Amino acid sequence: MKRIVLFSMMCSFSLGLMAQSDFSDVFAAGVEDTERFANDYFGPLSEAAIFSMGNGWYNSADAKPLGGFEISLIGNITGFKNKGDKKAFFFDEANYTNLQLVGGSDARTDTQLVSSALGDIEGVRVFVEAEVGPGLPAQRQEFELPSGLASEGLNFVPTAYLQASLGLIKGLEVKARFLPNINFDDDVEFGLFGAGLQYDFTKILPGDKILPVAISAVIGYTNLNASYDFTDQGILAGEDQRIETTFNTWTFAAVASTRLPIINFYGGFGYITGNSTTDVLGNYTAGIGPLSETVTDPFSIEREASGVTANVGTKLKLGFFRLNVDYTIAEFSTLTAGINFGFR
Repeated sequence: MKRIVLFSMMCSFSLGLMAQSDFSDVFAAGVEDTERFANDYFGPLSEAAIFSMGNGWYNSADAKPLGGFEISLIGNITGFKNKGDKKAFFFDEANYTNLQLVGGSDARTDTQLVSSALGDIEGVRVFVEAEVGPGLPAQRQEFELPSGLASEGLNFVPTAYLQASLGLIKGLEVKARFLPNINFDDDVEFGLFGAGLQYDFTKILPGDKILPVAISAVIGYTNLNASYDFTDQGILAGEDQRIETTFNTWTFAAVASTRLPIINFYGGFGYITGNSTTDVLGNYTAGIGPLSETVTDPFSIEREASGVTANVGTKLKLGFFRLNVDYTIAEFSTLTAGINFGFR
C-alpha cells in the first residue's frame, strides 16, 4: 500500500493501484468480472481527480494589462473525508459471473458494501470457484478485496503544476499550465498541460480604472497523461503489462474581485466537466483452472464527471511576490494555494 499512497500523491489519479497485489487477485475472476469491479472501484477516484485538476485557473478578476505577466506554482487538495457515498459501493453477486462473497447463505446476503479506491473498508473476502471435471473437487481461490486511500489515512487527492498568465489586448489574458514529463522509479511517467483565457469585462467600461471591482469570464482546459509499466513486478503472468491513463478537464467560470493595492478578495461561480480513460494494456493470464485464459489489452475504464462550483479566496500582493488561497465548493471540494511572481 505504500506504493499506492506514493503514486496517488505523485500524479493525482493513482490508477497504478490496479497493478498492486491486492487488486491483481481480482483477475482470478476473469476479464469480464475484473473490468466490472475496476469501474466501480476506481470511478470515484477519477471523479475526484477531474475536479481537482479543474481548479486554480484564477486568483483575480482583474485581467493583466498588455505585457503584464505572472508565473505561479499552484497546489490543489481535493478532499473526500466525508464523501461516504464515494468511498464505498455495493458489491452485488448478481452482476458478476465468477466472483462471489465468502460466507454461507445463512450468514450473509449476496450484496455487501465494499471499499472504493477512496475508502477504508477492509476484510471483505471473496472467492472464485471452477469445476475441474466429473468426480474431481472444484478449484477454489479465496482472497480479500482491496481497500483504498482512506485506509492509509489519506483523505484527499492532490494536484500541482506551474501556471503562467500574460496580459494581451485590453481585458484579455491568456494562461498556460504545465507539469513536465516526470519519470518515477523507471515505471511511472506522467505529465500535464493546459491552456486558458480570461476576459475582464470591466476593462471596456468608461472609467474602468476607478471601479472598485472587476468582473471576468474564465475558460480553461487541462490534460493529464500518465503510464505505469509493471511488467517487471511479476504480479501477473504475462508480458508488456502497463496502464495508460488520460484525463481531460474543462472549466468555465464567472469571477469577481476587489481592486485594492495589497490585499484583495475574489470569488466565482463555475462549472467543471471532464472525463478519464484508462487502458489496461499488454498480455495477461487471468482466471483459475478451466476459467484461465490469456488475453491481450483486456479492457478500458472510462469515467465522466461534471458539476457546478462556487469559490471564495484572497490574494496578497507585495511587489513582485504574491500569495493566494481559495476554497471551492463542489461535488469534490478543493483547497487551492498559489505562490506567484508577477509584473504589473
